[in-house]
Amino acid sequence: MKEDYVPPELVKKAREIDLLTFLKTYYPEEVVRETRTQYCTKTHDSLKMSNGFWNWCSVGIGGRNAMDFLEKTQNMTFPKNARFILDKMKIRTPIFVEKQEKNNNVSLILPEKNDNENRVKQYLKSRGIDEEIIQKCIEKHLIYEEKHYHNVVFVGYDEMGNAKYAGCRATNESKFKNDATGSNKMYSFRLESKEKTDKIFIFEGAIDLLSYATLFKLYGQDWQDKTMISLAGVYQPAKVLKESKVPIAIENYLKKHQEITKIYLCLDSDEAGRNATKALKTVMSDKYEIIDRPPKKRKRL
Repeated sequence: MKEDYVPPELVKKAREIDLLTFLKTYYPEEVVRETRTQYCTKTHDSLKMSNGFWNWCSVGIGGRNAMDFLEKTQNMTFPKNARFILDKMKIRTPIFVEKQEKNNNVSLILPEKNDNENRVKQYLKSRGIDEEIIQKCIEKHLIYEEKHYHNVVFVGYDEMGNAKYAGCRATNESKFKNDATGSNKMYSFRLESKEKTDKIFIFEGAIDLLSYATLFKLYGQDWQDKTMISLAGVYQPAKVLKESKVPIAIENYLKKHQEITKIYLCLDSDEAGRNATKALKTVMSDKYEIIDRPPKKRKRL
């Protein structure tokens, strides 16, 4: 048997240890409590831990347990990281940090907020987004600037007003994109109509959505009476189109809004966008009027 072999039952035991439990047991001097349910570390205050999750949104990594952390930050690949944790457990038995119930809204780890949104405003304006729309989104806490790397954070909420989704995107030239740990795409970033409406507009990402809102305003329409929903990424249809599933963000919204009869698909003009549009038309046309509205030009990355 190889020396680095770790039996499956021991691997399972190592994977059960979340990062907060690991640090509080073996490196307690590193743990800093920020709120009742959220912690960071003394060395890296942008590394957040809550309810069994950890997230380092500023560098685009996150996970559920200590093994994930060692692999992604210490280049300690399996089975070395499993053996490292198991050796620690031989010295001291970990005392697990109690997790909160899921409905207490603590699984999402929001990146720390900056004290202003200057970089975010500058970035979004450079992408052609209308200044009034940016300001309204900031006021409604739909958009904010992350403290450490000044990423723009797009937030999605549930029906009770609890943050359930956060998508981070760089405001520099790095093209960094990442969903915060614990994000639920069922509640991805969206703008909802002030009044009841029978139509929704669907986009791949938040920037696409805000660009369309800007176009509504430029053409003299009220962008605030439109419901626009982002899918938080490229939608992947099934190989057989009729077997494709409706994106969870759309399925969830339609279940709760029976008044919807028209769906505008504002997906990209590239191959992925066209395939996604075909799939959604195939699986949704029996219940809704589907209108294809791709951009006339390829979007800027």
